Amino acid sequence: MNSKLSIPRRWWLPLILMAIGILGTLPESRACPFCGAASLTLAEQLSTADGAVLVQWADGVKEEGDKPGSTTYEIVRALKGPESLKKGDKVELPRYRGGKPGDLFLLLGTKAEGIEWGSPMEVTETSFNYISMAPSPETPTSKRLAYYVNYLENADQTIANDAFAEFANAPYKDVVAITDKMSRDNLRKWIQDKNVPPTRLGLYGMMLGLCGTPEDAQLLESKIVEKTDDFRLGIDGIMGGYLLLTKDAGLKVVEDSKFTDSKIPFAETFAAMQAIRFMWTYADGVISKDRLRQSMRMLLTRPELSDLVITDLARWKDWSVQDQLITMFGKEEYSIPSIKRAIVRYYLVCSKDVPKDSKEAPGPHVEAAKKYLALLREKDPKTVSDAERFFIAP
Repeated sequence: MNSKLSIPRRWWLPLILMAIGILGTLPESRACPFCGAASLTLAEQLSTADGAVLVQWADGVKEEGDKPGSTTYEIVRALKGPESLKKGDKVELPRYRGGKPGDLFLLLGTKAEGIEWGSPMEVTETSFNYISMAPSPETPTSKRLAYYVNYLENADQTIANDAFAEFANAPYKDVVAITDKMSRDNLRKWIQDKNVPPTRLGLYGMMLGLCGTPEDAQLLESKIVEKTDDFRLGIDGIMGGYLLLTKDAGLKVVEDSKFTDSKIPFAETFAAMQAIRFMWTYADGVISKDRLRQSMRMLLTRPELSDLVITDLARWKDWSVQDQLITMFGKEEYSIPSIKRAIVRYYLVCSKDVPKDSKEAPGPHVEAAKKYLALLREKDPKTVSDAERFFIAP
């Protein structure tokens, strides 16, 4: 592979994880743009269970020879299930689990002949109360988030993890709907706290962009322009929040700090690209479409990103780079199959961008695209054929 496209090995896994969570983000996405992959929440687990009880460890028998061990729990409170589940009843489960009297667990079960219990989940009385009082998954998402926003970064990790998962699963519009319930002070504190898991920083940066002030924009900017060679999880969301607050002026800062210098680490430029995609998809009107297109075009000079950039420009109907792409096709630094296929697909999309009204004449960009496609069929018929094979017209 061309050395200009090399990416440091230590960034491979983080970039794969980022791609899974963000790269495929579409306007119809049902999840938070900067939170990574969605996960099953406690409320969802509870809603699908036929039985749910808070129990305390009572006794246990360790494994001995061929005899499996067992653990006995005492029901403290029945949250869901048949009326036969009563406080003080004993539940014996196979396999020994160490503990001491009074240790609390949540048991979730499904109906069989009775209730078939799953593995015990260690909880505290606080986390159990949090679970029991949480709104059901059928409640409108914005109302659910109004409950969970109060538990972000709770001292109880079970609670903190679950509250974050609720936001990770939530559509952006529902996060926006509770802007007035967000705490600027908390968000500022968490963004600067090295003990906060970095996977949460993208969400907190975005939220601060929704509820913040010019003072908060300065904090986010200081994070963005910080010099680093490390891969920074969450910096894309911090950039997204910054752009929400600063609009065009902030976009110029992002461009100057992440796009113009080729020595900037690939991961930082990639994160800035994700922030621009976020603004296009979710923050309609905050920065004009033409200005976002202009910003994305700057990344055509970065071969390691250009296939993604070309795809976005086609999706955004930016037909201003047709001449530029035809000169890029096959050049040494761009002579990569994925880039060449992206260029062909760009022209395919452009060639089909015709008015819905058949009486209206197609724009000149359509004929130009057809001309360039014909040229590429002569120059590289295999790449054109490969690109057409899996092409789905928009």
